[in-house]
Amino acid sequence: MNRIAKFEKVSLKQFREGWTDIFGPADEDEVEAIYSQIDLPRRATAGSAGYDFYAPANIILEPGQTVRIPTGIRVWMEPEWVLKCYPRSGLGFKYRLQLNNTVGIIDSDYYYSDNEGHIFAKITNDTNEGKIVSIAAGEGFMQGIFVEYGITLDDDATEIRNGGFGSTTKNR
Repeated sequence: MNRIAKFEKVSLKQFREGWTDIFGPADEDEVEAIYSQIDLPRRATAGSAGYDFYAPANIILEPGQTVRIPTGIRVWMEPEWVLKCYPRSGLGFKYRLQLNNTVGIIDSDYYYSDNEGHIFAKITNDTNEGKIVSIAAGEGFMQGIFVEYGITLDDDATEIRNGGFGSTTKNR
């Protein structure tokens, strides 16, 4: 088994910025308490491919509702690897919980971005059965799987990333 990555927390400052950007001004002590409870992603069993990401706070989604979640997590990984993120299988099956970009792609160079490579997840309760999704703080809601990738023989990319969504196409 290749050991190619390491999960870390982003700094408290970065987590606070992500949290207040999404949820508005919050009590400093409350944000620090949420941050202190964040667990690093981990596999549930030796045979699991996915690393479970845990909700930093209680999340309740009515049918059709969407929320953006600052996970407080970043990941360093070897070049030529990517972390692909999906909803936890049970949540997808029971509630049709979906990531808004269908599959989250975390590139190895995202770790070095100005936002410390802070991983965010935007999820939607896409139920067609009227079910409410309730995820408790500390409960797994997303899973990440590391995948090795290749490049074309004539690839000449040399640009350096700084940012998240859309940052890799700004230099075209």
